[in-house]
Amino acid sequence: MTNLATFIQNWLASRHDDERGATAVEYGLMVALIAVAIIAAVTALGGGLSGLFDTVTGSLP
Repeated sequence: MTNLATFIQNWLASRHDDERGATAVEYGLMVALIAVAIIAAVTALGGGLSGLFDTVTGSLP
């Protein structure tokens, strides 16, 4: 019976020290921040590119 109690105690301790969930959250935050940066860059450059294409289109005969 002591072995079972020791096994359960060790198993619970190993679950408590597991940081894989925290790492997944950190990666999720990094992906979210990268996505926000990409969206901001596309939004900022989108208007300029649209104006450039309008200029080129207007220059064509």
